Amino acid sequence: MGLAKTRKVGGSLVVTIPRVIVEEEGILENEPVYIEVHKPIKSGFGRFKGIGRFEDEDKMKGQLDDLE
Repeated sequence: MGLAKTRKVGGSLVVTIPRVIVEEEGILENEPVYIEVHKPIKSGFGRFKGIGRFEDEDKMKGQLDDLE
């Protein structure tokens, strides 16, 4: 799987397939291909809703247990 950036051509968006993928898959010009489109995750903020905030006591919890 590769990451590509879209660009606008007329009223459509176009994606260029990176050379590495073209060579690995043996894709030729004007050959039909299947694609999957997923927007990449930009950050992890909000991914663990409900977990709560970290408190001072959580900072070292479990870090030093093995040393005792």
